[in-house]
Amino acid sequence: MDYLNGLNDRQREAVLHTDGPLLILAGAGSGKTKVVTHKIAYLIEEKGIFPGNILAITFTNKAANELKERVGRLLSANVDTMWMGTFHSICVRILRRDIDKIGYNRSFTIYDRDDQITLIKECIKEKNLDKETYKESSVLAQISKLKDAMTDPDKFINQNYKDFYLRNIGELYSLYQEKLKQYNALDFDDLIIKTVQLLKSNSDVLDYYQRKFKYVFVDEYQDTNKVQYELTILLSGKHNNICVVGDSDQSIYGWRGADITNILNFEKDFQNSTTIMLEQNYRSTQNILNLANKVIKNNSERKDKNLWTENHGGEPIYYEELPDSEDEALFVASKIEELISQGYSLSDFAILYRTNAQSRSFEDSFIRKNIPYKIVGGLKFYDRKEIKDIVAYLKVLQNPVDNISLKRIINVPKRGIGNATIDKVEEFAAETNDSIYGALLSLDSISELNGRAKNSLKPFVDMMNKLMAMKEVMGVKDFIEEVINTTGYIRELERENTIEAQTRIRKY
Repeated sequence: MDYLNGLNDRQREAVLHTDGPLLILAGAGSGKTKVVTHKIAYLIEEKGIFPGNILAITFTNKAANELKERVGRLLSANVDTMWMGTFHSICVRILRRDIDKIGYNRSFTIYDRDDQITLIKECIKEKNLDKETYKESSVLAQISKLKDAMTDPDKFINQNYKDFYLRNIGELYSLYQEKLKQYNALDFDDLIIKTVQLLKSNSDVLDYYQRKFKYVFVDEYQDTNKVQYELTILLSGKHNNICVVGDSDQSIYGWRGADITNILNFEKDFQNSTTIMLEQNYRSTQNILNLANKVIKNNSERKDKNLWTENHGGEPIYYEELPDSEDEALFVASKIEELISQGYSLSDFAILYRTNAQSRSFEDSFIRKNIPYKIVGGLKFYDRKEIKDIVAYLKVLQNPVDNISLKRIINVPKRGIGNATIDKVEEFAAETNDSIYGALLSLDSISELNGRAKNSLKPFVDMMNKLMAMKEVMGVKDFIEEVINTTGYIRELERENTIEAQTRIRKY
């Protein structure tokens, strides 16, 4: 197959560049994914590179899956040995193999947002701080920002020792990390940070991955933060065949730690690098690009480029400036009403907004004008309560020291285990320097618990012990079914007999 067929001159140049650092500055709609997929296929087929020696990092699982599928179609071959995924998923693979070298167990739990909030609540309570002053979401946001900047708790505390509020943030950060370690758990930020720590502290592990990954690709490089940049530098350090794709004009995530200087300084960071501009747009008309070029020239930090297309002319750009969101929604509703009267259908329209809160004004306007509409979206699969509950069971069965997951499911379904009982078990665990599950294995030693409380806890402990034994001899699918049945989760929903419960059963 001719992997250069259908590529323009700049795209062809990017595919053929196979040695040394390469920066591909790809304007919107310039075919960057096509270039990356053809480049990977060219390396495998024409240069004889083993797929397992290629690492491609994307920002979403969807992008990673699309990339792998397109490369597979080009080669008509299985490319499963190629490492392709998000920063987080790549780091999980590395940590599952070697995290024990930095003092964790390989069966570590990954905490999601709800787990993090539960844990930081523990920390705020333990530090006896005002929960109105130290709100969970705000504290977690500050901790995440510090992690992205690779600032450890002690450094932050020392820098802000005279500031009472910030010093407490540092203390909470420190305690939060201690508890994560105690529970053998990582949050999403830790996945990358601990990987960088592992690679920096263990030369054998670093050498293994540097030798393995002869070619490293990073998509959306303008949106990488400091720790992602560090990871990229480490993994590509031996062969120096790194190809990053991005566009400084499309950097919009500075508010969550993205550092635009990573792409602006690429040529300084990597000696003898090559930069290729993809400026031909295949998506828009020239009228749209003319306006886009005029707007982006006002960006203060950028690499100059000029988007162009063979799609000449096009409809003129219509621009409307409105005072607030209500007027904006009314304008859009009126415009839809006008176009429908000209023969358009409701299915011809879509409204895109960045946050769920923005839908309200549009809905109000549509209701007033009697325009039918449908909100697309809802809870993601793993955000549903029933899924999070079962996943919590699996986490504890795999990693019994995970106190956060255990507290989520110890009374789900209801077993008559109240908060007071859980608090007493937790206090005993703290006194004996053990996990909550470890304390439950010594129920008779917890003198603060009465007979009724112990009778409520014992069946739970027996059930979990039985499931832990079964885990070793059952396949994953069958074991999950066993957990659902043994815990009585479905039976509890059936007894509830509400619309919500029936919906949960159907989705299951």
